[in-house]
Amino acid sequence: MKLFDVYPLNDITITKGAGSYVWDAEGQKYLDLYGGHAVISIGHTHPHYVQRIKEQLGRIGFYSNSVHIPQQEELAWKLGQVSGKNNYQLFLCNSGAEANENAMKLASFHTGRKKIVAFSKGFHGRTSLAVAATDNANIVAPVNETENISFLPFNDCDALTEHFQHHGNDIAGVLVESIQGVGGINVATNEFLTAIRTLCDEYGAVCIADEVQCGYGRTGSFYAFNHSGLQADIYTMAKGMGNGFPIGGIAIAPHIKPKYGMLGTTFGGNHLACAAALAVLEVIESDKLIAKASATGAYLTNGLKTIDAISGIRGKGLMIGFDVQPSQRELRNNLLHKHHIFTGEAKPNVIRLLPALNLSRADADHFLQAMKTAIFELTTATAN
Repeated sequence: MKLFDVYPLNDITITKGAGSYVWDAEGQKYLDLYGGHAVISIGHTHPHYVQRIKEQLGRIGFYSNSVHIPQQEELAWKLGQVSGKNNYQLFLCNSGAEANENAMKLASFHTGRKKIVAFSKGFHGRTSLAVAATDNANIVAPVNETENISFLPFNDCDALTEHFQHHGNDIAGVLVESIQGVGGINVATNEFLTAIRTLCDEYGAVCIADEVQCGYGRTGSFYAFNHSGLQADIYTMAKGMGNGFPIGGIAIAPHIKPKYGMLGTTFGGNHLACAAALAVLEVIESDKLIAKASATGAYLTNGLKTIDAISGIRGKGLMIGFDVQPSQRELRNNLLHKHHIFTGEAKPNVIRLLPALNLSRADADHFLQAMKTAIFELTTATAN
């Protein structure tokens, strides 16, 4: 048997990680400013994280949700404390796609309606309803197609208002990334988020904040939606939640009531997953990583603004994107293969930075200098 070939791969095999660095099979060291799709929130192999998982594995790694699992209650309490959502409810699952699936399903249960509003360039996962709400026809199979998703322009308050005026009584929920990740680090305006919140309240729809990539402290607020001063009814999360261990969840406002059987999962909230997630929250809290992400992100953004060859620098905290000129289209590859720095991308010309929240100023400086050198190298090569 061979692997199903669906990933375009860099010819690199990572064998070790520590903090903001990884090493390949040949011993080459790389600065990791991508964190495996924004997953590494507290750094690779953080000692407290490793110890937490080891201790839990030594007791029990898994049992199903048919029994009482105290670690789930501990995680719910700690998440409420760190996020400031003490009165919300937590449902645990395994991934961001599952979190978004369950959020939309719950909105439909709560309202008795079928329609979901999503936005252009949004990405919410690859499973059934999550991918139907994702604005990328290339990854939506015919079986995923549904008339229950309406796509509207991102940051267009007028289009949103008009849609609600015509269809508001059929809308179960609005699903929005406050900062679009895969879409290219597009930041929602406060006016747009306010319009979503207001219209959901007026028409009895559920406001769902997709925080899978932009949440968990990355932007300098635990949830990016809360930069607006507003509250969502459901927050979805995954990626940075487990620092690499698969876990996802939804934080649910108290007015949305549960009943037995409406949601369920085999592996969600297992003992090991909870240990990983608790370790992440403990490190975020003890090391003040939300404030650190805000400060280091501002420092990195200001440094990028001094580089003339790039433009459109945007984002918040340590979720940063910028546009690359056509003449610099090999910049990301140059950074990876010549300067040994991992970054992300969004087609066609955006570089994304999604490092661990404890990225150091020294590592930020190292990246900024490498950027200048790489741009000079590419400019010189083009001129010759």
